[in-house]
Amino acid sequence: MAAYGIITAFQASWLRSSYSGAHLCRLPPSSSSVGFLSLSSPSSSAGKISQRRRVLSSEQEASGGGGLTYKDAGVDIDAGTALVDKIKAMAPEIGSFGGIVHDEILGDDLCLVHGTDGVGTKLKLAFETGIHDTIGIDLVAMNVNDIVTCGAKPLSFQDYFATGRLDVDIAVKVIQGIRDGCQQSGCSCKLSGGETAEMPGFYKDGEYDLGGSAVGAVKKESIIDGKNIAPGDVIIGLPSSGVHSNGFSLVRRVLADTGVSLKDQLPGGEGVTFGEALMVPTVIYVNQVLDLISKGGVKGVAHITGGGFTENIPRVFPKGLGAVIYKDSWEVPPVFKWIQKAGRVEEAEMRRTFNMGIGMVLVVSPEASHRILEEDGNGAAYKLYRIGEVVSSHEGVIYV
Repeated sequence: MAAYGIITAFQASWLRSSYSGAHLCRLPPSSSSVGFLSLSSPSSSAGKISQRRRVLSSEQEASGGGGLTYKDAGVDIDAGTALVDKIKAMAPEIGSFGGIVHDEILGDDLCLVHGTDGVGTKLKLAFETGIHDTIGIDLVAMNVNDIVTCGAKPLSFQDYFATGRLDVDIAVKVIQGIRDGCQQSGCSCKLSGGETAEMPGFYKDGEYDLGGSAVGAVKKESIIDGKNIAPGDVIIGLPSSGVHSNGFSLVRRVLADTGVSLKDQLPGGEGVTFGEALMVPTVIYVNQVLDLISKGGVKGVAHITGGGFTENIPRVFPKGLGAVIYKDSWEVPPVFKWIQKAGRVEEAEMRRTFNMGIGMVLVVSPEASHRILEEDGNGAAYKLYRIGEVVSSHEGVIYV
């Protein structure tokens, strides 16, 4: 459904200006995007495609306990796992955070990397709080943070904005946030287009849905794939800004069960309301991660999203390796402490649902860890934590 078919010429002009030159409709067949689309098509015989596929609710249900779980909040983890298993049977190469494309048209030394994601039911809080100017940052973050895990530099971003009745003021705020997210992702990341769909009767008035897709590039020799990770390697965490964009179905269930208002102050939040704490945008880690990779010694990178530590860290490990996480090695933000206490959520469920204060994880050599952590102690531009190590005694993640 093309954008210009659903809004007036005046509205289209307004939104185009807010898009900083990007188009609201799909790019025409004559554009270079067609070559990209055919290049990334599974039917292409010229290239080899490493596909990305995951279910946003890939957390496993916590065993035992009487507290709330993600399943109680309406997310059927077993169904999600079953779907992924069926998709893997059709496309065995899926599983990475980003889909890597090798093709002769790119030459011998370059790969494209794709990421697709949304922001889930954090949108519900945007509707309730009226905060629409940062949700676009979340959308960009969820995509570019995935593709940077293999060392790719984001180049292009496109969005999908769907609503029942187009509110131009709200749409402009959302798109401005998307533009801001692209700018935070580095000067090379451009908002290159998107789609606006108005579907009467499909969404409630004042509500909308968002999806996005990012494309980046990385040299073949520079791909970070985790294959060289070894026992004794160090796990370093980059702090999150809060809940980011995962687990909001459980967050909303706890809010509903406790009767807390989004205008109430968050305990331990230093005067911040629940709404403000929960709507803080997802950190965009692109510049931090690419800077650390450029200094050498980074072997694997994991974006801590749906699935938390428990699901996401093992995705970058070779078979036979696991992680030991030092659970007291960083400060857990107050919002997670409140969710766990108010919802009586088991510790294991928290760790496989939320980021718990660490939004990105890097696996580095011991030598690199000394240098990285020493730089952090000398006033680096961003905070780092040594949160664990790689072991060969087990697979998966254990917490000590």
